[in-house]
Amino acid sequence: MFSWEAIRRHDHRETLDRARAAFARVREGRAWRWACVVVAGLLGGWLGLALAGQVVTPIGPADVTFSLSPQLNGETVVDVAPLGQLAFETHAAPLRVEAAITDIRLSAAQEMFTDPEAIDRMAAGIGDDLRDGVIALVVRSLVTATLGAFLMALLLFRNLRRALAGGAVSLGALVVSGAVAAASFNPSAIAEPRYTGLIAGAPQVVGSAEEVVGRFSEYQEQLAGLVGNVSMIYEATSELPVYEDDESVVRVLHVSDIQLNPASWSIISSLQDQYGVDAVVDSGDLTDRGSAAEDTFADEIAGLDVPYVWVKGQHDSMGTQRAVESQSNAVVLDGETTEVEGLTFYGSGDPRFTPDETRVDPDEEELAAQGEAEAERVADGAEEVDVAVMHTRTQAEAFDGVVPLVLNGDEHLRDTELTELGTRFLVQGSTGGAGLSGLDHDSDRPIPYQASVLYFDRETGRLQARDDIDLGGIGLTSAQVERHIEADPDAPVGEPDDDATDDPTEEGSPG
Repeated sequence: MFSWEAIRRHDHRETLDRARAAFARVREGRAWRWACVVVAGLLGGWLGLALAGQVVTPIGPADVTFSLSPQLNGETVVDVAPLGQLAFETHAAPLRVEAAITDIRLSAAQEMFTDPEAIDRMAAGIGDDLRDGVIALVVRSLVTATLGAFLMALLLFRNLRRALAGGAVSLGALVVSGAVAAASFNPSAIAEPRYTGLIAGAPQVVGSAEEVVGRFSEYQEQLAGLVGNVSMIYEATSELPVYEDDESVVRVLHVSDIQLNPASWSIISSLQDQYGVDAVVDSGDLTDRGSAAEDTFADEIAGLDVPYVWVKGQHDSMGTQRAVESQSNAVVLDGETTEVEGLTFYGSGDPRFTPDETRVDPDEEELAAQGEAEAERVADGAEEVDVAVMHTRTQAEAFDGVVPLVLNGDEHLRDTELTELGTRFLVQGSTGGAGLSGLDHDSDRPIPYQASVLYFDRETGRLQARDDIDLGGIGLTSAQVERHIEADPDAPVGEPDDDATDDPTEEGSPG
């Protein structure tokens, strides 16, 4: 009996049979076989590196275990467990080089405390120690990756020719990656580490700001300083000073959008002590609704014992401003210029008061016009301003080309831009994790606590470097410190710079 359903089933079986036949021909073809060999070679090489691609090398007072592994974004990582990790963008090849401090020879570490010349002696030989370790790592990696790929291919194909081809694939991939890493190697990357781990150890591990401003020119000296820092932390972290006294550097802690989170004061106090900051700059939104009941929150400012420069945010009322002004160490800027720790600040508060996020005058266009009028006054003034402080980007944009550095907040995640006119805009994230309302944030990840330590040359008033500090949001315990050095800290402002580029660190969402 004739049936369309039977015909469709017959056609379907024929289609499947043709597909199976085509797949069988592909599997029997050369391309398929060699593709399998390549995959086996790469997988076996990775397994070989993971299982046996490590070498232990003495560097200074430390025994360091070097290892090599594939990674899409090439970097060098120094593991200073239990404190955390330092990462350096040293090369562009898809390889991760990890150096783990596995042992500290205490006698050598103690010598650095008692002998001021110990670091210099270590610097003289650390280049050779490092070179020996890298050479040993390269040789061992080539051998283990090739052997691992050979054994993997031999196990899968049981064919000597394919096994040798698998080993050759792994060897070739590693040689090419190594050549790219060598060609793209950037030794100056050691001056800009990204630190992840216990926040208490960050200043000692990342290094002294005086060294950043001083611009170490020799790679081996920087490396010696890093190894010395790590060694001394293992020996006596609690006894180390955070920074040596140096009157040529001004350290400013930039915070913003605390929004009534009491945990922020503990974070600010801790960072003040660890980094030895000379002043704190708060770019607004200290409170959540600006109510009279929240005014007592500002009393914590007096406990910081350093100048606290503040501008009003849109969540802050005039009552909030008066509460801040009543603190003995507070410097409230509302269309004024003042000098703090040798730096000249101009600041202006947000004229809006929108604790419930409703729109009130002035609107965005009027806010921008107000910023333009303020920037014109600063440009025409007799006093040269080092830093402008606003709450919103809209009000701050007019200062492009007028001052070298503009600080603002409002957006709850850090962002930065160096314009063609030489002005650095730094939008600070929320040092309060967007306040207690951060618990209601729609994102799967809590808003992080963010702050930055800014290092200024006291004589020129120009920003030299900054440490961006991120702490995990409510319910998280992660910590990261990332150093950024200004490529040309004394560049003129107001003149187009062809080399200036945008360098956003994180995209924010309006608060």
